[in-house]
Amino acid sequence: MAQDGPVMVTVDRAKVFRIEDGAAAVIVGNPFIADVAMFDANTVVVTGKSYGTTNLVILDENNKPIVDEVITVRGSEDDVVSVYRKSARATLSCNPTCEPTLRLGDETGKFKEAAEQATARNSLAIEAASGK
Repeated sequence: MAQDGPVMVTVDRAKVFRIEDGAAAVIVGNPFIADVAMFDANTVVVTGKSYGTTNLVILDENNKPIVDEVITVRGSEDDVVSVYRKSARATLSCNPTCEPTLRLGDETGKFKEAAEQATARNSLAIEAASGK
């Protein structure tokens, strides 16, 4: 896993790392920036949660650090359009049609509106799946 410079991860995307020596535990410095999970002793998954930089420490079975890497989480620029009105920003995901999406730093009202709609939609899907 060792590399020059920080490990780059994108917000809302997972990145898989293979650990040759086998991991017993994984620790992330700031869980608000990245989430880290062990899939098995040789597979660690890092998911970007928010912009910023943190660190990842992986310990072996003797609690000896085998990995200590800087993780930088950035926003995706693929198929994303940002619309600015003065200092207020709204973000659209455009692939191929542009649709509103949630992105940290967007204008509070637009972010809240999109979050409420996404939450309501997910709740309806869960209810439909459970037969209620």
